Amino acid sequence: MRPKAAADVAKDSKNTKDAELADTGDGGYNAGMAVFSYIVGGIVVWSLIGWGLDSLWGTRWLVLAGAILGAAGGFYLVQMHGFFKHRAENPGPEPGKPHKPSE
Repeated sequence: MRPKAAADVAKDSKNTKDAELADTGDGGYNAGMAVFSYIVGGIVVWSLIGWGLDSLWGTRWLVLAGAILGAAGGFYLVQMHGFFKHRAENPGPEPGKPHKPSE
């Protein structure tokens, strides 16, 4: 039996990584949880900051401004981390055609 060439080893390594990713099947779930946590976390943190400033300065609108700022910051982080990039790169099957799993 002859030793494998470097290209064959790299190909086997790539196939193994692809198989591991396909076996887990939770990439979409993890990305969804990250999106959820960025947005909800931003809203909660900045609302608390707004609430503290409202208490300190005697105003009533900074908690709402903090919630809006937190939501906007969460969406910004989601875009910067590229959680929507995968869908643009792999749009899926054309409309009207059945989905065929890749081999």
